[in-house]
Amino acid sequence: MTPISRRAFVASTSGALVAAGSAVAWGRPAAVAPDDVHGALLRDAAMVWKRLPGSWQEGPFLGNGFLAAHLYAKPGEGNVLRVMINHSHVQDQRGQWEAAIGYSRLGVGYLTLTFAGTITGVDWRLDLDNAELTGTVTTARGSARFTVLILSHEDVLLASLGPSAGEETAAWGFAALPSHTTRTTRVPPDYTANPDPTTGPGFVEQPLHAGGGYTTAWREVRSGTKRLLAATIAYGHPESTGREQAVRTVRRALDGSPARAIARHRDWWHAFYRRSFVSVPDKKVQRFYWIQLYKLACATRSHGPVTPVFGPWFPESGNNWTSIWWNTNVQVTYPVANGSNHRELDAVTPAFAKFHQNLESNVRPELRDGETYALCHPGDWKLRSGPRYVGVPGLSPNDHTGNLTWALHNAWVTYRHHMDDDVLRHVIRPVLTKAVNYYARHLAEGSDGRLHLPETRSPEYANAADCTYDLSLLRWGVGALLDSVRRLRSGDPHEKQWRDIRDRLVPYHENEDGVMIGAGVPLADSHRHFSHLLWLYPLQEKLDRRTFDHWTSRQERWHGYSYAAASSMETLFGKPEQALRHLRFFLDGNVTDKCAMTPNTMYREGSNFALESSISAGQSLFDMLTQSHGGVVKVFPAVSGTWRDASLQRVRTQGAFLVDASRRGGRTEWIRVESEAGEPLRLRHGIAGAIDVRDERGRPLPYSGRDVISVPLRRGQAVVVTPKGSRPSPHPRDVPANGTEPAWGLP
Repeated sequence: MTPISRRAFVASTSGALVAAGSAVAWGRPAAVAPDDVHGALLRDAAMVWKRLPGSWQEGPFLGNGFLAAHLYAKPGEGNVLRVMINHSHVQDQRGQWEAAIGYSRLGVGYLTLTFAGTITGVDWRLDLDNAELTGTVTTARGSARFTVLILSHEDVLLASLGPSAGEETAAWGFAALPSHTTRTTRVPPDYTANPDPTTGPGFVEQPLHAGGGYTTAWREVRSGTKRLLAATIAYGHPESTGREQAVRTVRRALDGSPARAIARHRDWWHAFYRRSFVSVPDKKVQRFYWIQLYKLACATRSHGPVTPVFGPWFPESGNNWTSIWWNTNVQVTYPVANGSNHRELDAVTPAFAKFHQNLESNVRPELRDGETYALCHPGDWKLRSGPRYVGVPGLSPNDHTGNLTWALHNAWVTYRHHMDDDVLRHVIRPVLTKAVNYYARHLAEGSDGRLHLPETRSPEYANAADCTYDLSLLRWGVGALLDSVRRLRSGDPHEKQWRDIRDRLVPYHENEDGVMIGAGVPLADSHRHFSHLLWLYPLQEKLDRRTFDHWTSRQERWHGYSYAAASSMETLFGKPEQALRHLRFFLDGNVTDKCAMTPNTMYREGSNFALESSISAGQSLFDMLTQSHGGVVKVFPAVSGTWRDASLQRVRTQGAFLVDASRRGGRTEWIRVESEAGEPLRLRHGIAGAIDVRDERGRPLPYSGRDVISVPLRRGQAVVVTPKGSRPSPHPRDVPANGTEPAWGLP
């Protein structure tokens, strides 16, 4: 094999790969059935392109948690459509450098579809329910119909192409990207790119200096004017470059039954969406929410890597965010999977289960004792940071000290939504114990008898002793561990220490504006990070309007996730109009500090691209519709007066409850709550006046309370709460729109 250039490698052999009679195009999805409320809603949420996308920020995207693709045409290449393909496993493996360099995500390359004529127009539709992109490309010489998808269950991209007269010569090719980190910060002088790739018929093989590598393979078959391309990426470190696997995967995809694979793919996505249901009158928000679920399922799976900052969709020119950022990005990306009832998307908890031993390597070598864990950012999906360590409080502060505890709060909240005590016993408690140990060894008793924390860093703002960010996480951590003792009915040798920390940890330092960054350090400037407000959200330790109002009084440096967090915080204060205003400001594409939502619902910060802010805004919608912290399930706790109707089905809450509910004409019409774990149900129903509390057969159930009722439910039992004498039909519905909004994409 000989090295190839960085220019496109054209699949010139594709014409010889004709398979007469092969299924080279797949049938259209079945029409939406009249009673399929999910199908109708998702059809409305489809993303549309009437203009040719020109970048990562504009193009349609596909994925299965591992293989990913996005489509666009680069300005200046008038007859070429690019399909950028990447894989979430593809990263470097040189642990002698910090993770952003040594474990850097690596760009793979892009398929090119070169037409005979210049592209003059497009008409594309991203069908969420079937996770496939369909449409036409019109050129100066003709046109071509195409459909593209990535199989849900296998790392295979399929592209069906039907060119018209004049575009019969449209040809697929592939261009490899340099196997080199795109990060420009702290690149060591001895860093070198990985070797040049080599090529064979239908594949490009990229070796790594660290051993093994990755291979992109593709192949096209034709039948008459119909053509079908299959492509894949296989990562083989350290044993192989993945070449044999990639070539075999493509061959199997085309020689087998593409139609059967596509049917399985569609079935997976149909079942995925039907695990829950959310409908609100603001159809821009509603469509956005369903796109975020699609995006999250494209980006991550519980058996795969935690998603990095820009997900699996590597930008062609790359950026500085080449790994996983554990100081905010991961933590705000995953919560929406809980309420939407998608445990299969939680990659955070499994990462701690599988790779927690690597957390000790994030601690400075002189502090390692086998009982202490910490977590750096950037890191990789195996929780490795390379020779970059969490700072030592009082000696080398950095903004890493709280990363692990905050990420474990994500795992804890997911646990609370499912009440799987094995996760609490075998994952959360042992890892959280070692995270708390890191803090505990640095606490010191002050003259006031309180336990104080030496100087650490409030992320991206300032150093401070008794840093509010770290105190709030430590306070939550020992509380969760003590809760685990009660829950599991098993003692722990650390229990006395946890109680001491809980009882004597210094309160947050405050001034006239509320809680400060830390001792002697006020919030004096606009700050995108809500680190000093974690006790308010997501920890929900207490409510304090002063601190929140002071933070929101200066928004000039806010970024996307700042607006999402502010929206969620307003729901806790019972301020639905303010919550919706923050959410819509972000969704409407307003630019602050060079940051904005992109037309395809991705997100940019200057020249860097990300996905966490937009996905976190999906959680903001959930916080308007349901809340469940503190043992109380709240239904429609912060719904705008402009949203007269809303509908929920199988929305999951803490306590492992599944909630169906309907709001009509500005009033809660009915609520159904099913218990999966037999936990005590306390329900704030929001129904004015007398209520009926019945089982699903209409028989009265015992309850106590009024505005908040307690209902004893067995595992698998459900309760229906309605205004007294009402007998509505408890089914989901796509509620009427309260205005008109264009589709997402480039309509």
